[in-house]
Amino acid sequence: MTSSSSKPIDPALVARAAAALAITPATIAKELADAQGKLHRGFRRLAEISEDDLAIATVPRDVVWREDMVTLFRCRPEAGAKPQGVPILITYALVGRYQMIDLEADRSLVRKLVASGFDVFFIDWGLPGRAQRFLTIDDYVSGYIDSCVDVIRRLSGQPKINLLGVCQGGVFSTCYAALFPDKVRNLALTVTPIDFHGDQKEPQSGSGYMNQWSRSLSPQDIDDLVEAYGSAPGAMVGFAFLLMNPISNLTKYTIDLIDVLDDDAKLLSFLRMERWIADRPDHPGEVLRQWFKDLYQGNKLIRNELELGGRTVRLDAITMPVLNIYATGDTVVPVCCTKGVGEHFGSKDYTEVAVPGGHIGTFVGGKAQKVLAPTLAEWFGKRGEAAAPGDLPATAPGVASARRRAPTTMRERSAG
Repeated sequence: MTSSSSKPIDPALVARAAAALAITPATIAKELADAQGKLHRGFRRLAEISEDDLAIATVPRDVVWREDMVTLFRCRPEAGAKPQGVPILITYALVGRYQMIDLEADRSLVRKLVASGFDVFFIDWGLPGRAQRFLTIDDYVSGYIDSCVDVIRRLSGQPKINLLGVCQGGVFSTCYAALFPDKVRNLALTVTPIDFHGDQKEPQSGSGYMNQWSRSLSPQDIDDLVEAYGSAPGAMVGFAFLLMNPISNLTKYTIDLIDVLDDDAKLLSFLRMERWIADRPDHPGEVLRQWFKDLYQGNKLIRNELELGGRTVRLDAITMPVLNIYATGDTVVPVCCTKGVGEHFGSKDYTEVAVPGGHIGTFVGGKAQKVLAPTLAEWFGKRGEAAAPGDLPATAPGVASARRRAPTTMRERSAG
């Protein structure tokens, strides 16, 4: 069959059109009955779901360090896994909870790395309160992360560790690797913005809304926002992300939810994701101020102009191997803001890998499961020859001798 322009018509479209024309009272009644049955079964299943059914971040782990609201976890090794020499520290973003890296047992980045024999640590940033509103990016990078790295070095006996950063945590990890290169063996980044103005050079339809909105604010707007809220409320941060795709975020509670009501596995996955989304922590105000002014607006990271604690973060100081993983359908961190930045690093071993899906789909999407963890395990494994016992500097601090306590009030910051 052809159209007036002699172009073939898709047979699938013809079949769909025929089906639409074949609607009868009988077919409508059947569809309504099927939908009613699905709703009945789904509501009954919802009433049966327990707290255990909705549990997230269940990988066996132990607390090895804690300061303020921050906790460092060490995953327990999996029996039978061949041990890898260099441990991995996973650093998540402040705008969400760490559970995304271990949302479900069969879609857990953490579990897959542990199963590959890695000694995996990860940071829980906790729930920052009013006292933490004055914390800066440097407090997180040179403070909390550095303390965690030193604890891991002591516990593992390794002078250098692998860093794996996620989104905002990837920016923190990048800054850390630049300022403390002698403690980092390999640096891996996932969905991490490096060029915050990449979307201006290569506009990407349907993404980059946060970049555009942040750049539209005046410096006074940002100051007023921080001064008014102190720490940005988690609900406000979450709402900003919802606005990036408002239609999808409306239909998921109607069309999408109804579609999975009678599929137990999909229903539980949906509810676990919603549980994670609802647990949005407040965001420290001073970090937000720096994030908007220095990064979204000033693009200082890729320009080697970002200053933390009086030191300049230079990407060319990162000479260790770098793996940069980006999501092909990312609307939060546009591909153009994370891809093609290898020339700015000082490393001679720079690799980029594309993962199918979106920002969060990188960690929980079905297709991404076949790429993310296997890529990380192989990449770290090839670059992870352990140091010989005794190579750890004698001055490496332990748990009790961690960093200075992060200032928690403006008075303490001024006195420091």
